[in-house]
Amino acid sequence: MLIINLVNECAKTAEEAINNKSEDLKSISLKIHEKPELAFKEKFAHDLLVKYLKDEGFEVTCNAYGIETAFVAEFSSKGGGGKVVSFNSEYDALPGIGHACGHNLIAISGVAAAIAIKAVFEKHKIPGKVKLFGTPAEEGGGGKIFMIKAGAYDDVDVSLMVHPSPFDGSFYSYFAVESFDVEYFGRNAHASGIPWEGINALDAMASAYSSIGLLRQQIKPTDRIHGIITNGGEAPNVIPDYTSADFIIRSKTIEELNDLKTRVYNCFEAAGKATGCTEANGTKDPKITPKTKYFDVNSNIPLGERYEKHLRKFGIDFKPRIEQVNTVLGSTDQGNVTYIIPGIHALYDIKPPIGSGNHTIGFTDICKTDLAHDATFIASKGIALTALDFLIDDEFVKQVKDAFNGGPSWKDSM
Repeated sequence: MLIINLVNECAKTAEEAINNKSEDLKSISLKIHEKPELAFKEKFAHDLLVKYLKDEGFEVTCNAYGIETAFVAEFSSKGGGGKVVSFNSEYDALPGIGHACGHNLIAISGVAAAIAIKAVFEKHKIPGKVKLFGTPAEEGGGGKIFMIKAGAYDDVDVSLMVHPSPFDGSFYSYFAVESFDVEYFGRNAHASGIPWEGINALDAMASAYSSIGLLRQQIKPTDRIHGIITNGGEAPNVIPDYTSADFIIRSKTIEELNDLKTRVYNCFEAAGKATGCTEANGTKDPKITPKTKYFDVNSNIPLGERYEKHLRKFGIDFKPRIEQVNTVLGSTDQGNVTYIIPGIHALYDIKPPIGSGNHTIGFTDICKTDLAHDATFIASKGIALTALDFLIDDEFVKQVKDAFNGGPSWKDSM
């Protein structure tokens, strides 16, 4: 009974704190929305959020983890000790269409949740710490991955975040994805006069592209392979000695992605051998340069269930978990975090018009409405209340930890 009373009192404090700061946070969101910034260039958003958090009494480290536009804001209970809960704020935009994924809203959702926990620490005698990470470059740059490698989440127990969407849920699936560059090196020759002297790098790329097309017949429905040739040669009457391409592969899980990657790489390597590019200029071809690797979201079931339980009190309905799991959406670097520590990447509905889902100009417009901000504050309460349960309820902590099937060892493969 004492724990129940404490949880109820803390929840009331947390919700009131978010309500009291809603107008401030809406103003911040609109300022970020009006000034969209691309990956790793989010200086305005970084500075705006850092100043606000400092004014709110957080200990803030700006330009954190070797990234100019990352930050971490921390607040500990007076007695120290206890568990560490964390939230993420994203704030990068998309080229040409601005905040079409609602990162202006994600920015304030993390702030709102952190303020709620801070208010509880100040009013109630519970141990713990809250950390809010400002995570740049989610749209393809993998900011959280760099932060993971720098140790940002090493002392954190759970990571909770929410994302605006056309629907609600904490168990939707996300593709694991890896992008990479491919280069072939051949040998120039006059295409008409002495073509036999050439080693055609474009033939290698074309052969690999065709092989991947054939491979698509034998891959899972949840696998994806797509790419473009970025350099196919300089002139039609010259045998190309260099070609390049950008490719992306996706799978439902990181394990399936690693299997698919081996098969795709084999296509590129076989094409190099077939055309002779593997011996040209003394270079071992093809040259494959991995770039960003996003893991699928390893949703922690107890955390997700608790989040949805709290949101139902605000009138939010959810599809059954199995329906959510069987719906595969995009990709996010929060997936990498959920393999290091227990976490969720919950979606909340901001009611965009039909045909105006994420990454459309229509979604950009809806992300500055009162309706979107009201939904954001409800979702923020959901992750704040879930974090409070984790701080207070040891049985819930055990459930979360028992359900977690990741760990720090995954960091080496990121």
